[in-house]
Amino acid sequence: MSRPGVGTLACMIARAVPALLDCGAPIPTDRPFTTAMAMALGVSRYRLDQWVAQGLLRHPIRGVFYAIQIPDSLSLRVAVLKLIVPSACVVTDRTAAWLWGATTALAPNDHLTVPRVHVFSPPGYRLRNGLVASGERLLTDRDVAELDGLRVTTALRTACDLGRLLHREQALAAMDALAALGHFSVVDLVREVWRFKGYRGVVQLRALAPLVDPDSQSPGESILRLRWLDLGMPRPICQVPVPSPHGTTWWLDIGLPELKFAAEYDGEEFHGEEERTHDEARRTWLRTEQGWTIVVVRKENLFGRDQDVDRLLREGYADALKALEKR
Repeated sequence: MSRPGVGTLACMIARAVPALLDCGAPIPTDRPFTTAMAMALGVSRYRLDQWVAQGLLRHPIRGVFYAIQIPDSLSLRVAVLKLIVPSACVVTDRTAAWLWGATTALAPNDHLTVPRVHVFSPPGYRLRNGLVASGERLLTDRDVAELDGLRVTTALRTACDLGRLLHREQALAAMDALAALGHFSVVDLVREVWRFKGYRGVVQLRALAPLVDPDSQSPGESILRLRWLDLGMPRPICQVPVPSPHGTTWWLDIGLPELKFAAEYDGEEFHGEEERTHDEARRTWLRTEQGWTIVVVRKENLFGRDQDVDRLLREGYADALKALEKR
């Protein structure tokens, strides 16, 4: 086979590498910047929106942009927030979770929009730039970390706040995501609950904290696990390892290995047509060759007026018990 020429290689690279904002652009390509900074450099908001639509800029929060070639990192997220959060304020709630790296703790569909920034501000401090006040907070020194001059609630305090204040399904999903970062253990979280006696939402926090599992891979899995537990079935483990016919290991989202019963959440983002075909083949082999009962749950089963996840789980559990009797 002949080696490709220089022109062919250039075309191959162009197809493989996403388009990047030209380093000669009149805006910074190595650091985040605000709308006002861009306009001062002669770049209109319309042009910024065009670059976002073309995938050349990211727009992580209101009023701040950065070139797509800048890799995501804690230092980048800190730099983004420092551009708009006053030094007197503390980043809290979903924004704090995003800052620590638990990006799935954002509100549902926030990845499709531009989320607002939640902060705690001292009494009498007037917020600007679309910042959202997080309400009254009693924060001690142990609750606040400083990252390059930016003040933020610690991962543990953030988990406790989200566990108290969000709807219970979103609360568990957010706490799972924060626990997965490794800044605290479930034991740490359970021990911390006592501090919030008398606080709004503490009853919910007290009930959910022991259920947190850092092995949950997505909000959908966390919510599916909560629905499972609400039905009174035995507590499942996350990421159940099962041998494949190829000598490798497959993983089921949640399940009871001793019963060979599992449930999986097929989210839209990671389960397109190609992935769905692979998943169906994998599950068919596990069902027919290994005797597993596997319930597949999708968005329409878990959310909305016509959700039927409870029925699917109950029927699947009953089928698994019957199969166990036969074995």
